[in-house]
Amino acid sequence: MAKLDIYNLSGAVTGSIELSDEIFGIEPNKHAIATVIRNQLANRRQGTSCTKTRSETSGGGKRPWRQKGTGRARHGSTRSAQYVGGGTIFGPKPRDYSYTVPKKIKRLAMKSALSSKLADNKIIVVENFDLDQIKTAAAVKALKDLKAEAGALIVLDAKNENAELSVRNIPDVKSSQVNTINVFDIMKYDSLLVTKAAAEKIQEVYA
Repeated sequence: MAKLDIYNLSGAVTGSIELSDEIFGIEPNKHAIATVIRNQLANRRQGTSCTKTRSETSGGGKRPWRQKGTGRARHGSTRSAQYVGGGTIFGPKPRDYSYTVPKKIKRLAMKSALSSKLADNKIIVVENFDLDQIKTAAAVKALKDLKAEAGALIVLDAKNENAELSVRNIPDVKSSQVNTINVFDIMKYDSLLVTKAAAEKIQEVYA
């Protein structure tokens, strides 16, 4: 088991915690991580882009000129694709891009992402992230003291309004609860800042 120090918001060590090798110490499976991230991004797509075919454009009811005798190419409608205002050939239509990934792959990807962060020494465990008031400056100072100012995903064990509202305007910082963390966010942010209670919950869920 990996043993990490527990810090307070001033950056001082106050204790230690052991992290399970089954969750934080496996060999990261890059393919599983890539598969789940690709799935997350696909599921976020709105799929609302839409173009009109020639049958859906207005106008074009009359032939632009007669079939023969003009010396020009024959045309049946001014709403063909080559005309301005004409329809689009094989253009996008509203569609659902979402698809599912097996639960075992999702679970493996989550463990791989957590293990990857631990291997890179990018996991910081704090006692809590309780702030006295909603104040961005206080959150910025705490992140600086914890050496996570380069960007961090802050994982909380429960709803914490002061913390969530204090960090929401800080670039490259995001707060999340244990039940909403995902592989994309873990890999996107430089550091993973986890409260002690959140770390225990993660081990309980993925054990």
